[in-house]
Amino acid sequence: MPTENALMLARQKGLDLIEVSPTAVPPVCRISDYGRLKYEQSKKDKDARKKQKNWELREVKLRPKIENHDYEVKARMAERLLQDGGKVKVTIMFRGREITYTSFGKRLLDRMAVDMANIAILEREAKLEGKNMFMILAPRAVPLGPPKFTHVKDSAVEAAVKKDAEDEAADAARAASERAETDHEVADAPPQTVESVPDRTAVSETV
Repeated sequence: MPTENALMLARQKGLDLIEVSPTAVPPVCRISDYGRLKYEQSKKDKDARKKQKNWELREVKLRPKIENHDYEVKARMAERLLQDGGKVKVTIMFRGREITYTSFGKRLLDRMAVDMANIAILEREAKLEGKNMFMILAPRAVPLGPPKFTHVKDSAVEAAVKKDAEDEAADAARAASERAETDHEVADAPPQTVESVPDRTAVSETV
């Protein structure tokens, strides 16, 4: 219909004339509430952004001769990054003559991959580039189980907190018992007699 008739029809209904396809011949329009249409579109865009996964690659660096405690710290860091939804690049850094022992680094990366198996998949196999060897882990859509090191850490922390609370309660009970014993001893002690001291002035005057 002519544009004037379409505008008149939209006004009669208290709505807007919205151009849907301006390049069509003739252009395609619809009669609707423009404010509501904008709201629905923004809601759809927001839902689409929520469903979109932005993979972020983070790096965890290790040394070939890393101690077991330091390894567990790095493993907990990798678990935290994977649980946040990001990919993790695990890198072994070789220095000097350490480059001749790349097998140590390979075993360390294989150990990390096994330890992360519950929450991650191996996206890229271990590869040597220059003096660094690395692999890439990606988070599992559905974890196979709880994280290995974070779970152990949480249990250890809970046990330590519980032990500290028990020790504090025992110390408080011991201190209260000692105070009670001290008060009992003071109450049972016999009263002390005060001996009278002769008046030296009076003696000297008599002499």
